[in-house]
Amino acid sequence: METDEAPGQPNDDRAETCTVSVKGLTENWQKWSNDHCEYQKHNPFSNGKVIPPQIQRGQEGYGRPLEGSKTEQRGKDAHSHISREVTELCQVIREIGASRDDGGVSVHFGTLFERYVTISNKLVGVLLRARKQGLVHFEGEMLWQGRDDGVLITLLQ
Repeated sequence: METDEAPGQPNDDRAETCTVSVKGLTENWQKWSNDHCEYQKHNPFSNGKVIPPQIQRGQEGYGRPLEGSKTEQRGKDAHSHISREVTELCQVIREIGASRDDGGVSVHFGTLFERYVTISNKLVGVLLRARKQGLVHFEGEMLWQGRDDGVLITLLQ
């Protein structure tokens, strides 16, 4: 039953593999630790003594999140979501609105509110955004259900 090979030989290969993966884990951890320490030097809420350079008004990047950050990605996602809602609102206005002599489409706020409330509860906010983008026109700063049901909303594009 005895053999010339040592019984631990197959385990030695596995031990070397574990050593390599532990070494890789150690290197990854050290890289993360160094990156985190560098990030903390620029974090205004950390207790580090290094003060990050302040971006002044008018400089590139002022009022913007760091490129590649999760904050920047959330902002991009929110922008695309709002753009889809504005596009959808314009489509609803085209569907239920009345054509005018000049080829435009218009609808009363009350009619639009009744139809759009089943789609979204943010009609006024989306209308304000569409007006800011130059897609619709209506009189007044804000539209209120009931009081402004007769206000004409005109699709410009």
